[in-house]
Amino acid sequence: MDASKHQTLDRYEPDTALTRLIRIPVRIVVLVLVLPVRMVWDLLAAGWHAADRTLLRPLGRGLAWLADTLVLTPLSWLFTHVLTPLALAVTWLATALFIWPWIGLWRYVAVPVATYGVAVPLVWLYGTVLTPLGHGAAWLFTTLVVGPVVGLWRYALVPAARYGVIVPLVWLYGAVLTPLGRGTAWVLDRVWQGTAWVLGGVWKGIAATGRGLGIAVTWLVMTLLVAPASWLYRRVLAPVGREIADAAEVAWRIAGYLSRAVGRGIAWLFRHLIGVPVAWAYRTVCTPLGHFVRDALWAPARRAALEAGRAARGALATARETVRQARRDAWRALVGGTAGARSGEPQGVPARTLGSTTTVPSAAQAPETSLLDEKLVKQG
Repeated sequence: MDASKHQTLDRYEPDTALTRLIRIPVRIVVLVLVLPVRMVWDLLAAGWHAADRTLLRPLGRGLAWLADTLVLTPLSWLFTHVLTPLALAVTWLATALFIWPWIGLWRYVAVPVATYGVAVPLVWLYGTVLTPLGHGAAWLFTTLVVGPVVGLWRYALVPAARYGVIVPLVWLYGAVLTPLGRGTAWVLDRVWQGTAWVLGGVWKGIAATGRGLGIAVTWLVMTLLVAPASWLYRRVLAPVGREIADAAEVAWRIAGYLSRAVGRGIAWLFRHLIGVPVAWAYRTVCTPLGHFVRDALWAPARRAALEAGRAARGALATARETVRQARRDAWRALVGGTAGARSGEPQGVPARTLGSTTTVPSAAQAPETSLLDEKLVKQG
């Protein structure tokens, strides 16, 4: 407690000559040693932040996208569309082949057999035969064994033990053993008191001698060791250590200011020597060139590709329609008109007059094109 109090007071003591003498040299030496470390530290921190922004985060996002696209999505599809239905099918098959037969065997074979073949006969045997037999055996055992044993214990053994053993032992303890024990204890107590008095006198003499010797040894230790060590710690070691710690803190801050100033200078040089020319070249050269390429080359090529695609699709549609028409004409030429229409196709429906169910012989017939061909033509 006293040592901590002295340390707290020493921390706020006024500067001494030794403190003022070592402060400036120590701070200069520490600044020279700390400045390269701080500049290297700031350079590594700036490099780490730049690598994290420009390399590690995009790389992590790319790896995450690749993992999601190449691994997680296929695994999810496989689990959803293959493994889950397969597991359900295997579960149903295992249930149908193994569980349901055992359930049926237990419910319709084992339970009825155990109930009506074992349990019911055992219950009848217990209630009709074993229970009366047990009651009779218990009555016989109580009459022939328990009754005589209880009478022997109550009227023979208990009186004999009480009046033949316990009462004499109680009298012997109260009339003989108790007075003898008290007398023996009084004699031993007197002997112990005399011995303690003699030993106490001897111990007091030894303790007085040892106390004086201990006080002398303690005084010598405090005077020759503790006091010089305490003075050396308070007056030399503590100020030197405190100044070194303060110098390290101040030097670290100053090194940080210098490192930031150097970093700002390097950044200014990089921006004016590289960044500004690159930005000027991008604005004045690359952007107009890109606009020229987009407007003069890319847009016409894109329009030409679109027109070529439309023309190719139109040509393919015309070719498909021509092939269909040729197929229909060849089929009609082979089968000979509507009388030989293909099987499964609806026949031509004759025209009818308005408001009547009779046909008109002179009216035009319905078109002979099948519904299937009309659907194909519409889709084409």
